Amino acid sequence: MRFTVTPDWKDNQLLRLVLVWFLVFVTLLWVTNALLYFAKMTLNPASVVAYYLGDEATFTQPRSYQGLLEIAHFHLFAMGVLVLTMTHLLLFVPMPNRRKALVVSLAFTAALADEAAGWLVRFVSPLFAWLKIAAFLGLESVLAFMVGAVLWAIYTTQPNAYRSSAPDDDD
Repeated sequence: MRFTVTPDWKDNQLLRLVLVWFLVFVTLLWVTNALLYFAKMTLNPASVVAYYLGDEATFTQPRSYQGLLEIAHFHLFAMGVLVLTMTHLLLFVPMPNRRKALVVSLAFTAALADEAAGWLVRFVSPLFAWLKIAAFLGLESVLAFMVGAVLWAIYTTQPNAYRSSAPDDDD
């Protein structure tokens, strides 16, 4: 990433190629995340509750502790690395630092809430189904925003924003 902190990072075609291909993979992850979610649940809290607590009408079992643990084990690392990478790339996008800080916080919060919400529905209260839905929508939204912002920064003549971001709204 040292190329992104030099003034000529925009002229490095290979770096731009690598970043665009990475964003293609993130976009595919974004799409498959939505497809997986909607294959199991809807945006209706009752469907989230049925998925995690089971449903006698459809003969589905509640999610097991071990099943949730195996998914969390992989997801916590993978989502952490994904969000770290995407928020790191966001640092180079010329926008106010406060907006960047908000997006970074939203990204990590949504990813963590998305992982925690299933556990909370299963073992604490079905009311956390609303958190699962909000976290899913929040994570999908913030990932889409970051992909778009980084692509915009790659393909426009914006200055390197690592050391000099766009001015803050109230600075």
